[in-house]
Amino acid sequence: MTINAEVPVAAARGGPVAGAGEQGRQDAEGGTSAADLVLPLVAVGGVGVLAGYGYVRRTRRARTRTTPGVVSPQPPVTPLPVLERQAAAALVQADDCLRTSREELAFAEARFGTDAGSGATVVEPFVRALREAERELSAAFAIRLRYDRGVPEEDAARRHALAGIVGRCAEAGRRLDAETPAFDQLRSLETELDSALGIAEGRFRDLAGRAGGVDATLADLNTRYTPAAVSVTGYVEQAKDRLVFATTHLNQARQAADLDDTGTAIRHLRSAEGAISQADVFLNDVDQLANALAAAAELVPAALTGAEAELARATTEPPSRRLHADTTLAAVREELTGDSPYDPLDALRRVVRAVLPPGAGRDGVLGVAAWLVGRSDVGSADGFVATHRGAVGVGARTRLAEARPLLTSDPAAADVPALEAREAAEQDVRMHGNPYAGAADDRTGGVGGAVLGGILLGEDPDGGPPLAFGGPATRRRRGLPST
Repeated sequence: MTINAEVPVAAARGGPVAGAGEQGRQDAEGGTSAADLVLPLVAVGGVGVLAGYGYVRRTRRARTRTTPGVVSPQPPVTPLPVLERQAAAALVQADDCLRTSREELAFAEARFGTDAGSGATVVEPFVRALREAERELSAAFAIRLRYDRGVPEEDAARRHALAGIVGRCAEAGRRLDAETPAFDQLRSLETELDSALGIAEGRFRDLAGRAGGVDATLADLNTRYTPAAVSVTGYVEQAKDRLVFATTHLNQARQAADLDDTGTAIRHLRSAEGAISQADVFLNDVDQLANALAAAAELVPAALTGAEAELARATTEPPSRRLHADTTLAAVREELTGDSPYDPLDALRRVVRAVLPPGAGRDGVLGVAAWLVGRSDVGSADGFVATHRGAVGVGARTRLAEARPLLTSDPAAADVPALEAREAAEQDVRMHGNPYAGAADDRTGGVGGAVLGGILLGEDPDGGPPLAFGGPATRRRRGLPST
């Protein structure tokens, strides 16, 4: 049988065909031939087949078409918590890439210089790439900050915000990755390895020589100020830990270079450079805190006088706020005139918070006090994140990103998110586990500290590969883990 628009016709059977005479005889006798019975059955069967075929087609169309009342299968929706974790990982990775790129750029600048002229011209494309990446990452952190505060509220808009974070981070990484080949060519470690080793070894010797003096500075801070004021306790020991790691890898780099194993030598050199950069941060943070505490101690008397004058002019202050301000100033003045050690930065912080209105800027003695406190707190948080970034998560980095621009626009407000950033970062490190036991890690060559600092990315005996200038694509190209 065939299925078409015409009436179904029975297929011819095999065997002899009845002649015309025989057929006429049967008709004449009133009998019923085989054809008379087969034709109706075939017609009914053909109609059934057509009906079944049409039903199947209608069913298939109903399953695939989108019409009112018909629910089509939808792709699975990624839960918001999963998207949040992806965005957080992108922020952390982009921030780490920026910090690592900035550290390696410093070694290039040490070789070519940063003064106006050929040195500045050589490194300018990479400085510009860092600035562009920083702008993208700042925008991503700003989205994250609003997201943490519940803006936007709708799920669809929050998904869009998370996608924006990931996109901004990807663009920051792309800006760095685009300059990586040129940067590698600039450093030319394959052919200029001896020069690069000399620069790293020179910085190492300088830092090793500084460590003793900074240790004395730290001891002096502990005698002059309260323990809470000295937020850099243990920093000299951690600097020495990084230097132990650096000297181990500088020696291994020299040995590999002598054997013409350039790839291994470069790997050890980059590890040593990362440790040297972080040792520098530790020692600088001690010196900067000492300078900030000394400047604050000199400024406290003038800040108290300025605060009292500000209160005298503020005749419309609510009584409760006026009482709080008077109480705060009296407590600070008592600390200032007492014989016990105190925290000058915290004293300034309390005076500023009690009297200075939001958005007052940097004018006057109170504005200067606000800026000094904010700069110290932002610098402290940034140094801690930089040297512990292997353990610090997105929360601390977001608060730090919030604090940085406030130093310019509203310094009185900068210290709040900066202190929150430092506190969150310290909590992350406590949860991660601190490899220090009060002394340099001589037995493992400082590997534990290097992993905590994000210099290396593994806990295996050699610590895994080091990072370098570039973004996530550079990580993948060099066989590094990438989120």
